[in-house]
Amino acid sequence: MTSLWHRRRQPDDVPTPVAVAVSDFCRRAKAAATPTEVREALALLADEDDFRVRSLTDTEPERSPLGPFAVVDILRGTAPELASQRQGCGYYEVVRELARVREEKAPPAPAPTGLTFAAPPAAPSPSSETPPEGSTARAGKSARQAAETLQSRIAPRRREPLAETEPYEAEESVSFKRALPKPRGRFTQVAAPKASYQTLLHVEGKGILESALAQNEHRFALLKSLSEQYNGAKGELGLPDLEGALQRHELMDRLTSRERQGLLAAYTEQRGAAGRVAWSLGLSPSELQRLVSMLQLQAEVEGVRERFQREALGTRHLTQRLDLLGRDKYLADLGIKKRFTEMLRKEMEDLARGELPDAVDLPGLCLAIARKHGAPQELVLRALERLGLSEGLRKQLLAHSNHSSP
Repeated sequence: MTSLWHRRRQPDDVPTPVAVAVSDFCRRAKAAATPTEVREALALLADEDDFRVRSLTDTEPERSPLGPFAVVDILRGTAPELASQRQGCGYYEVVRELARVREEKAPPAPAPTGLTFAAPPAAPSPSSETPPEGSTARAGKSARQAAETLQSRIAPRRREPLAETEPYEAEESVSFKRALPKPRGRFTQVAAPKASYQTLLHVEGKGILESALAQNEHRFALLKSLSEQYNGAKGELGLPDLEGALQRHELMDRLTSRERQGLLAAYTEQRGAAGRVAWSLGLSPSELQRLVSMLQLQAEVEGVRERFQREALGTRHLTQRLDLLGRDKYLADLGIKKRFTEMLRKEMEDLARGELPDAVDLPGLCLAIARKHGAPQELVLRALERLGLSEGLRKQLLAHSNHSSP
Protein backbone atom coordinates (compact mmCIF):
# COMPACT_ATOMS: atom_id res chain seq x y z
CA MET A 1 0.00 0.00 0.00
CA THR A 2 2.79 2.44 0.90
CA SER A 3 4.53 2.00 -2.45
CA LEU A 4 1.46 3.02 -4.46
CA TRP A 5 0.30 6.17 -2.73
CA HIS A 6 3.05 8.71 -3.24
CA ARG A 7 2.99 12.00 -5.05
CA ARG A 8 4.28 12.30 -8.59
CA ARG A 9 3.71 16.06 -8.86
CA GLN A 10 2.73 19.00 -6.71
CA PRO A 11 -1.01 19.61 -6.13
CA ASP A 12 -0.67 23.12 -7.58
CA ASP A 13 0.59 21.62 -10.86
CA VAL A 14 -2.69 19.77 -11.48
CA PRO A 15 -4.55 21.45 -14.41
CA THR A 16 -7.64 23.29 -13.22
CA PRO A 17 -10.00 21.76 -15.87
CA VAL A 18 -9.02 18.26 -14.74
CA ALA A 19 -9.57 19.16 -11.08
CA VAL A 20 -12.98 20.69 -11.87
CA ALA A 21 -14.01 17.58 -13.83
CA VAL A 22 -13.07 15.29 -10.91
CA SER A 23 -14.89 17.56 -8.45
CA ASP A 24 -18.07 17.38 -10.55
CA PHE A 25 -17.70 13.58 -10.93
CA CYS A 26 -17.40 13.15 -7.15
CA ARG A 27 -20.44 15.38 -6.63
CA ARG A 28 -22.46 13.17 -8.99
CA ALA A 29 -21.08 10.11 -7.18
CA LYS A 30 -22.40 11.51 -3.86
CA ALA A 31 -18.96 12.17 -2.35
CA ALA A 32 -18.34 15.91 -2.79
CA ALA A 33 -14.79 16.98 -2.02
CA THR A 34 -12.95 20.26 -1.49
CA PRO A 35 -10.53 21.59 -4.14
CA THR A 36 -7.59 20.85 -1.86
CA GLU A 37 -8.57 17.21 -1.47
CA VAL A 38 -9.12 16.87 -5.24
CA ARG A 39 -5.70 18.29 -6.04
CA GLU A 40 -3.99 16.12 -3.40
CA ALA A 41 -5.57 13.04 -4.98
CA LEU A 42 -4.65 14.00 -8.55
CA ALA A 43 -1.09 14.72 -7.43
CA LEU A 44 -0.72 10.93 -7.10
CA LEU A 45 -0.99 10.65 -10.90
CA ALA A 46 1.49 11.75 -13.53
CA ASP A 47 0.76 14.41 -16.15
CA GLU A 48 0.27 11.81 -18.87
CA ASP A 49 -2.64 10.27 -16.91
CA ASP A 50 -4.82 13.41 -17.19
CA PHE A 51 -6.50 12.19 -20.38
CA ARG A 52 -7.51 8.95 -18.59
CA VAL A 53 -9.00 11.04 -15.79
CA ARG A 54 -11.11 13.01 -18.28
CA SER A 55 -12.25 9.79 -19.98
CA LEU A 56 -13.55 8.51 -16.63
CA THR A 57 -15.16 11.76 -15.47
CA ASP A 58 -17.01 12.25 -18.77
CA THR A 59 -19.12 9.16 -17.97
CA GLU A 60 -21.74 8.65 -15.27
CA PRO A 61 -20.51 7.06 -11.99
CA GLU A 62 -21.16 3.33 -11.89
CA ARG A 63 -21.23 3.21 -8.09
CA SER A 64 -21.48 5.64 -5.21
CA PRO A 65 -19.97 7.05 -3.11
CA LEU A 66 -16.73 7.73 -5.01
CA GLY A 67 -14.32 10.44 -3.85
CA PRO A 68 -11.21 11.81 -5.61
CA PHE A 69 -8.91 9.15 -4.14
CA ALA A 70 -11.40 6.50 -5.29
CA VAL A 71 -11.13 7.94 -8.81
CA VAL A 72 -7.34 7.51 -8.65
CA ASP A 73 -7.81 3.97 -7.35
CA ILE A 74 -10.17 3.09 -10.23
CA LEU A 75 -7.69 4.43 -12.77
CA ARG A 76 -5.10 2.08 -11.28
CA GLY A 77 -7.28 -0.95 -11.99
CA THR A 78 -9.50 -1.27 -8.91
CA ALA A 79 -13.11 -2.27 -9.57
CA PRO A 80 -15.69 0.49 -8.94
CA GLU A 81 -17.54 -1.75 -6.45
CA LEU A 82 -14.39 -2.22 -4.33
CA ALA A 83 -13.53 1.48 -4.58
CA SER A 84 -17.03 2.38 -3.36
CA GLN A 85 -16.65 0.04 -0.38
CA ARG A 86 -13.27 1.54 0.45
CA GLN A 87 -14.79 5.03 0.26
CA GLY A 88 -17.52 4.05 2.67
CA CYS A 89 -15.21 2.47 5.27
CA GLY A 90 -12.72 5.37 5.41
CA TYR A 91 -9.89 3.66 3.56
CA TYR A 92 -9.04 6.74 1.52
CA GLU A 93 -8.76 8.95 4.60
CA VAL A 94 -5.80 6.77 5.63
CA VAL A 95 -4.43 7.02 2.08
CA ARG A 96 -4.63 10.80 2.12
CA GLU A 97 -2.82 11.04 5.46
CA LEU A 98 -0.19 8.56 4.27
CA ALA A 99 0.51 10.60 1.13
CA ARG A 100 0.84 13.77 3.19
CA VAL A 101 3.23 12.15 5.68
CA ARG A 102 5.37 10.71 2.88
CA GLU A 103 5.58 14.17 1.29
CA GLU A 104 6.63 15.76 4.58
CA LYS A 105 9.31 13.12 5.21
CA ALA A 106 10.69 13.37 1.69
CA PRO A 107 14.22 14.88 1.64
CA PRO A 108 14.27 18.55 0.62
CA ALA A 109 15.47 19.47 -2.82
CA PRO A 110 19.22 20.16 -2.93
CA ALA A 111 20.16 23.80 -2.91
CA PRO A 112 21.40 25.13 -6.25
CA THR A 113 25.17 25.07 -6.53
CA GLY A 114 26.11 27.74 -8.98
CA LEU A 115 28.66 30.45 -9.32
CA THR A 116 27.87 33.71 -7.64
CA PHE A 117 28.25 36.51 -10.10
CA ALA A 118 29.62 39.62 -8.49
CA ALA A 119 29.60 42.99 -10.11
CA PRO A 120 33.01 44.16 -11.29
CA PRO A 121 34.59 46.85 -9.17
CA ALA A 122 34.00 50.35 -10.37
CA ALA A 123 36.92 51.94 -12.18
CA PRO A 124 38.46 54.91 -10.38
CA SER A 125 37.67 58.30 -11.78
CA PRO A 126 40.57 59.82 -13.71
CA SER A 127 39.90 63.21 -12.18
CA SER A 128 40.63 62.06 -8.61
CA GLU A 129 43.70 59.95 -7.88
CA THR A 130 42.94 59.33 -4.20
CA PRO A 131 39.21 58.85 -3.54
CA PRO A 132 37.98 59.59 -0.03
CA GLU A 133 37.30 56.78 2.43
CA GLY A 134 33.50 57.27 2.36
CA SER A 135 33.27 56.79 -1.39
CA THR A 136 35.22 53.51 -1.18
CA ALA A 137 32.81 52.12 1.43
CA ARG A 138 29.80 53.13 -0.62
CA ALA A 139 31.25 51.43 -3.73
CA GLY A 140 31.84 48.16 -1.87
CA LYS A 141 28.33 48.19 -0.43
CA SER A 142 26.82 48.82 -3.90
CA ALA A 143 28.81 45.89 -5.34
CA ARG A 144 27.56 43.54 -2.58
CA GLN A 145 23.94 44.64 -3.12
CA ALA A 146 24.25 44.10 -6.87
CA ALA A 147 25.67 40.62 -6.33
CA GLU A 148 22.88 39.68 -3.90
CA THR A 149 20.24 41.01 -6.30
CA LEU A 150 21.63 39.00 -9.21
CA GLN A 151 21.91 35.87 -7.07
CA SER A 152 18.28 36.18 -5.92
CA ARG A 153 17.12 36.68 -9.49
CA ILE A 154 18.74 33.51 -10.86
CA ALA A 155 17.91 31.31 -7.85
CA PRO A 156 14.93 28.88 -8.27
CA ARG A 157 11.71 29.87 -6.60
CA ARG A 158 9.46 27.52 -4.65
CA ARG A 159 5.73 28.17 -4.82
CA GLU A 160 3.78 28.13 -1.59
CA PRO A 161 0.76 25.76 -1.43
CA LEU A 162 -2.60 27.42 -1.93
CA ALA A 163 -4.91 27.82 1.02
CA GLU A 164 -8.06 25.71 1.12
CA THR A 165 -10.88 27.46 -0.71
CA GLU A 166 -14.53 26.83 -1.41
CA PRO A 167 -15.62 24.14 -3.91
CA TYR A 168 -15.25 24.88 -7.57
CA GLU A 169 -18.96 25.47 -8.09
CA ALA A 170 -18.82 28.50 -5.77
CA GLU A 171 -15.74 30.07 -7.32
CA GLU A 172 -16.22 33.15 -9.44
CA SER A 173 -14.22 33.44 -12.62
CA VAL A 174 -11.91 36.44 -12.52
CA SER A 175 -10.48 37.76 -15.75
CA PHE A 176 -7.36 39.91 -15.69
CA LYS A 177 -7.50 40.65 -19.41
CA ARG A 178 -7.69 44.31 -20.25
CA ALA A 179 -11.03 45.32 -21.75
CA LEU A 180 -10.40 46.32 -25.35
CA PRO A 181 -12.59 48.78 -27.25
CA LYS A 182 -14.98 47.39 -29.83
CA PRO A 183 -13.72 47.46 -33.41
CA ARG A 184 -14.81 50.45 -35.47
CA GLY A 185 -14.64 51.60 -39.06
CA ARG A 186 -13.65 48.96 -41.57
CA PHE A 187 -12.90 46.50 -38.75
CA THR A 188 -16.48 46.51 -37.47
CA GLN A 189 -18.08 43.05 -37.46
CA VAL A 190 -21.59 43.26 -38.90
CA ALA A 191 -23.94 40.31 -39.37
CA ALA A 192 -24.75 39.44 -42.96
CA PRO A 193 -28.11 40.82 -44.13
CA LYS A 194 -30.95 38.32 -44.20
CA ALA A 195 -32.61 37.39 -47.46
CA SER A 196 -36.32 37.87 -48.07
CA TYR A 197 -38.89 35.22 -47.22
CA GLN A 198 -39.99 35.26 -50.86
CA THR A 199 -36.77 33.47 -51.80
CA LEU A 200 -38.05 30.29 -50.15
CA LEU A 201 -41.27 30.48 -52.17
CA HIS A 202 -39.53 30.66 -55.55
CA VAL A 203 -38.30 27.68 -57.56
CA GLU A 204 -34.78 27.89 -56.13
CA GLY A 205 -36.28 27.74 -52.63
CA LYS A 206 -37.07 24.03 -53.04
CA GLY A 207 -33.40 23.15 -53.28
CA ILE A 208 -32.64 25.29 -50.22
CA LEU A 209 -35.37 23.58 -48.19
CA GLU A 210 -34.36 20.09 -49.30
CA SER A 211 -30.76 20.75 -48.27
CA ALA A 212 -31.91 22.09 -44.89
CA LEU A 213 -34.23 19.11 -44.38
CA ALA A 214 -31.32 16.72 -44.81
CA GLN A 215 -29.48 18.40 -41.92
CA ASN A 216 -32.30 18.88 -39.37
CA GLU A 217 -34.51 16.31 -37.65
CA HIS A 218 -37.66 18.35 -37.01
CA ARG A 219 -39.32 21.63 -37.90
CA PHE A 220 -38.10 23.54 -34.85
CA ALA A 221 -34.47 22.81 -35.69
CA LEU A 222 -35.21 23.67 -39.34
CA LEU A 223 -36.78 26.98 -38.30
CA LYS A 224 -33.78 27.87 -36.11
CA SER A 225 -31.39 27.13 -38.97
CA LEU A 226 -33.26 29.12 -41.63
CA SER A 227 -34.13 32.08 -39.38
CA GLU A 228 -30.45 33.03 -39.33
CA GLN A 229 -30.53 33.61 -43.10
CA TYR A 230 -34.11 34.63 -43.99
CA ASN A 231 -36.72 37.04 -42.72
CA GLY A 232 -40.39 36.19 -42.38
CA ALA A 233 -43.45 37.80 -43.87
CA LYS A 234 -43.83 40.04 -40.78
CA GLY A 235 -40.30 40.37 -39.42
CA GLU A 236 -38.61 37.27 -38.01
CA LEU A 237 -39.15 33.97 -39.79
CA GLY A 238 -41.93 32.08 -38.01
CA LEU A 239 -43.22 28.53 -38.02
CA PRO A 240 -46.29 29.39 -40.20
CA ASP A 241 -43.96 30.93 -42.80
CA LEU A 242 -41.80 27.81 -42.85
CA GLU A 243 -44.76 25.43 -43.05
CA GLY A 244 -46.24 27.48 -45.90
CA ALA A 245 -43.00 27.24 -47.88
CA LEU A 246 -42.79 23.48 -47.27
CA GLN A 247 -46.37 22.93 -48.41
CA ARG A 248 -45.79 25.05 -51.51
CA HIS A 249 -42.94 22.75 -52.59
CA GLU A 250 -44.76 19.56 -51.42
CA LEU A 251 -42.14 18.80 -48.74
CA MET A 252 -44.41 18.89 -45.70
CA ASP A 253 -45.43 15.23 -45.89
CA ARG A 254 -41.80 14.12 -46.05
CA LEU A 255 -40.95 16.17 -42.95
CA THR A 256 -44.03 14.97 -41.06
CA SER A 257 -43.27 11.31 -41.77
CA ARG A 258 -39.69 11.66 -40.57
CA GLU A 259 -40.77 13.55 -37.45
CA ARG A 260 -43.26 10.83 -36.49
CA GLN A 261 -40.68 8.07 -36.85
CA GLY A 262 -38.00 10.02 -35.00
CA LEU A 263 -40.29 11.01 -32.16
CA LEU A 264 -41.60 7.49 -31.51
CA ALA A 265 -38.07 6.08 -31.77
CA ALA A 266 -36.85 8.64 -29.23
CA TYR A 267 -39.63 7.75 -26.77
CA THR A 268 -38.76 4.07 -27.13
CA GLU A 269 -35.03 4.67 -26.76
CA GLN A 270 -35.49 6.86 -23.67
CA ARG A 271 -37.97 4.35 -22.19
CA GLY A 272 -40.89 6.79 -22.11
CA ALA A 273 -39.10 9.62 -20.28
CA ALA A 274 -40.37 12.81 -21.90
CA GLY A 275 -37.64 14.97 -20.35
CA ARG A 276 -34.84 12.91 -21.87
CA VAL A 277 -36.69 12.79 -25.21
CA ALA A 278 -36.80 16.59 -25.31
CA TRP A 279 -33.10 16.76 -24.39
CA SER A 280 -32.07 14.25 -27.06
CA LEU A 281 -34.01 16.12 -29.77
CA GLY A 282 -32.85 19.57 -28.68
CA LEU A 283 -36.36 20.72 -27.75
CA SER A 284 -37.84 22.44 -24.75
CA PRO A 285 -40.68 20.59 -22.93
CA SER A 286 -43.24 22.99 -24.37
CA GLU A 287 -41.89 22.53 -27.90
CA LEU A 288 -42.02 18.73 -27.47
CA GLN A 289 -45.68 18.85 -26.39
CA ARG A 290 -46.46 21.18 -29.27
CA LEU A 291 -44.77 18.86 -31.77
CA VAL A 292 -46.63 15.81 -30.43
CA SER A 293 -49.90 17.73 -30.78
CA MET A 294 -49.08 18.84 -34.34
CA LEU A 295 -48.30 15.27 -35.39
CA GLN A 296 -51.36 13.90 -33.49
CA LEU A 297 -49.23 11.34 -31.69
CA GLN A 298 -50.82 11.65 -28.25
CA ALA A 299 -52.24 8.12 -28.30
CA GLU A 300 -49.02 6.51 -29.59
CA VAL A 301 -46.86 8.38 -27.08
CA GLU A 302 -49.11 7.46 -24.16
CA GLY A 303 -49.04 3.84 -25.34
CA VAL A 304 -45.24 3.81 -25.23
CA ARG A 305 -45.20 5.44 -21.80
CA GLU A 306 -47.78 2.98 -20.42
CA ARG A 307 -45.71 0.06 -21.67
CA PHE A 308 -42.67 1.24 -19.74
CA GLN A 309 -44.81 2.06 -16.72
CA ARG A 310 -46.02 -1.53 -16.61
CA GLU A 311 -42.49 -2.75 -17.13
CA ALA A 312 -41.18 -0.67 -14.20
CA LEU A 313 -44.00 -1.73 -11.88
CA GLY A 314 -43.85 -5.39 -12.93
CA THR A 315 -40.09 -5.91 -12.65
CA ARG A 316 -39.54 -9.29 -11.02
CA HIS A 317 -35.90 -9.22 -9.98
CA LEU A 318 -35.21 -7.42 -6.72
CA THR A 319 -31.97 -5.86 -7.98
CA GLN A 320 -33.75 -4.10 -10.82
CA ARG A 321 -36.42 -2.73 -8.49
CA LEU A 322 -33.81 -1.47 -6.04
CA ASP A 323 -31.91 0.18 -8.89
CA LEU A 324 -35.08 1.89 -10.13
CA LEU A 325 -35.62 3.31 -6.65
CA GLY A 326 -32.58 5.53 -7.13
CA ARG A 327 -33.89 6.96 -10.43
CA ASP A 328 -36.30 9.49 -8.97
CA LYS A 329 -36.51 11.71 -12.04
CA TYR A 330 -37.31 8.79 -14.33
CA LEU A 331 -40.08 7.50 -12.06
CA ALA A 332 -41.50 11.01 -11.64
CA ASP A 333 -41.42 11.52 -15.41
CA LEU A 334 -43.40 8.32 -15.90
CA GLY A 335 -45.84 9.42 -13.18
CA ILE A 336 -45.43 6.27 -11.05
CA LYS A 337 -42.99 7.41 -8.36
CA LYS A 338 -45.46 7.31 -5.46
CA ARG A 339 -47.02 4.02 -6.54
CA PHE A 340 -43.67 2.35 -7.13
CA THR A 341 -42.27 3.57 -3.79
CA GLU A 342 -45.27 2.29 -1.83
CA MET A 343 -45.12 -1.13 -3.52
CA LEU A 344 -41.39 -1.48 -2.84
CA ARG A 345 -41.76 -0.32 0.78
CA LYS A 346 -44.36 -3.00 1.45
CA GLU A 347 -42.20 -5.63 -0.21
CA MET A 348 -39.09 -4.65 1.78
CA GLU A 349 -41.08 -4.72 5.01
CA ASP A 350 -42.17 -8.31 4.28
CA LEU A 351 -38.62 -9.38 3.37
CA ALA A 352 -37.17 -7.80 6.50
CA ARG A 353 -39.85 -9.33 8.71
CA GLY A 354 -38.96 -12.80 7.42
CA GLU A 355 -35.22 -12.42 8.18
CA LEU A 356 -35.56 -10.41 11.39
CA PRO A 357 -35.50 -13.31 13.91
CA ASP A 358 -32.10 -14.57 12.73
CA ALA A 359 -30.41 -11.16 12.31
CA VAL A 360 -28.19 -9.42 14.85
CA ASP A 361 -27.77 -5.98 13.32
CA LEU A 362 -28.94 -4.05 10.28
CA PRO A 363 -25.97 -4.94 8.01
CA GLY A 364 -26.50 -8.61 8.85
CA LEU A 365 -30.19 -8.28 8.02
CA CYS A 366 -29.36 -6.67 4.68
CA LEU A 367 -26.82 -9.39 3.94
CA ALA A 368 -29.39 -12.13 4.61
CA ILE A 369 -31.93 -10.46 2.29
CA ALA A 370 -29.28 -9.90 -0.38
CA ARG A 371 -28.10 -13.53 -0.33
CA LYS A 372 -31.61 -14.92 -0.45
CA HIS A 373 -32.71 -12.81 -3.43
CA GLY A 374 -29.41 -12.36 -5.28
CA ALA A 375 -29.17 -8.60 -4.78
CA PRO A 376 -26.19 -6.47 -3.68
CA GLN A 377 -26.09 -5.76 0.05
CA GLU A 378 -25.35 -2.09 -0.58
CA LEU A 379 -28.53 -1.67 -2.65
CA VAL A 380 -30.62 -3.34 0.05
CA LEU A 381 -29.20 -1.09 2.77
CA ARG A 382 -29.65 2.03 0.63
CA ALA A 383 -33.26 1.06 -0.15
CA LEU A 384 -34.10 0.59 3.54
CA GLU A 385 -32.68 4.01 4.35
CA ARG A 386 -34.40 5.73 1.42
CA LEU A 387 -37.74 4.12 2.22
CA GLY A 388 -37.48 5.19 5.89
CA LEU A 389 -37.36 1.64 7.28
CA SER A 390 -33.83 1.51 8.66
CA GLU A 391 -34.48 3.32 11.95
CA GLY A 392 -37.47 1.15 12.86
CA LEU A 393 -35.58 -2.03 11.99
CA ARG A 394 -32.63 -0.98 14.17
CA LYS A 395 -34.98 -0.52 17.14
CA GLN A 396 -36.57 -3.92 16.52
CA LEU A 397 -33.18 -5.60 16.28
CA LEU A 398 -32.03 -3.92 19.49
CA ALA A 399 -35.16 -4.94 21.33
CA HIS A 400 -34.83 -8.50 20.00
CA SER A 401 -31.20 -8.77 21.10
CA ASN A 402 -31.99 -7.42 24.60
CA HIS A 403 -34.89 -9.87 24.95
CA SER A 404 -32.89 -12.90 23.76
CA SER A 405 -29.80 -12.14 25.89
CA PRO A 406 -29.63 -13.98 29.27
